[in-house]
Amino acid sequence: MARGRGLKPGLHVRCGVVLPIVRLRRSSEGPESGPRTAAAGPRRPGLARLGTRWPSLPAVLATLLCGCGDRPPPPLPAFDGAAALETAREFVALGPKDSGTPGAARAAEWIRARLVAAGWEASIDEFRDGPPGGELTFRNVVASRRGAGPGIVVFGAHYDTKSGIPDFEGANDSASGVAALLEIARVYARSAPPCEVRLAFFDGEECRVAYGPHDGLHGSRRLARRAVDEGWARDVRAVLILDMIGDRDLTVTLPRNGTPALLSAVFDAAHAEGVRDRFRLAPGQVLDDHVPFLEAGMPAVDLIDFEFGSAPGLNDHWHTPADSLDKLSADSLAIVSRVALRTAAAVASGR
Repeated sequence: MARGRGLKPGLHVRCGVVLPIVRLRRSSEGPESGPRTAAAGPRRPGLARLGTRWPSLPAVLATLLCGCGDRPPPPLPAFDGAAALETAREFVALGPKDSGTPGAARAAEWIRARLVAAGWEASIDEFRDGPPGGELTFRNVVASRRGAGPGIVVFGAHYDTKSGIPDFEGANDSASGVAALLEIARVYARSAPPCEVRLAFFDGEECRVAYGPHDGLHGSRRLARRAVDEGWARDVRAVLILDMIGDRDLTVTLPRNGTPALLSAVFDAAHAEGVRDRFRLAPGQVLDDHVPFLEAGMPAVDLIDFEFGSAPGLNDHWHTPADSLDKLSADSLAIVSRVALRTAAAVASGR
């Protein structure tokens, strides 16, 4: 995520269907805008290599239409939005968390300690990555908890902050997802999850210059590779990425490059929670931490509000000092997290 400010529509042909996509304008004063929107062509090699086929527009529409049934929602353990907001406040107070810095290392240990205190098995996976001659040390924080049934659901969020932005708090663009996952950890500590749950706090989601095989999405690529190498990728029923979910004016813009069945489950969960009007399909694809899991053949979706701005439809707070705690809402954190929890319960039960 870099300093690009605006969005502009485009078209993308996929499987004979013309789909709208979103491209980021490039700022004249900074590097390429970051991992959010994906255009066709070599500038986004991660998407070019995807083995997953994005759904056509008719398929996505059918997915959305079938995701709004009237069946009663199953009971869920309570999610405390106020507690999540306080956690976000404490996380921001730690200071900058740029990858490869002492601040990021302190943040990783802070997250691990919180997970252990909540009764989870948690560890820090330290690794080196990046271009030759420019490698950094990254640290994923991963935790797991056994559940009542088979299968695995992964909840993911990145904790690193974008470098090179003076006075940048990253309240929405990192702290909101971290806070939501830590509160989800407390939820599942009080009530057993429906299946095995893994919580993943990714380092290195932000690129330093421009997104590519050696810049950006370091933590999620690392965990996706580990899932395949260690043999548990085949048991993953859902990867739910939570990113930029605390905006007071919440509009969750689900990107089209998500697994269709999971898109359906998310919209169904939002309907059951009575917040369907806060969730919509984004006009294009998004390059975020869900992509490495899609590439590895795991079902994944990105819950992200990419209209984080001073007016509806704008994203002008993103990667600026305006990404501050006063923009966050306990209600927004609770809405997205409850939808994610309900989605996890649905996929775990095979619904």
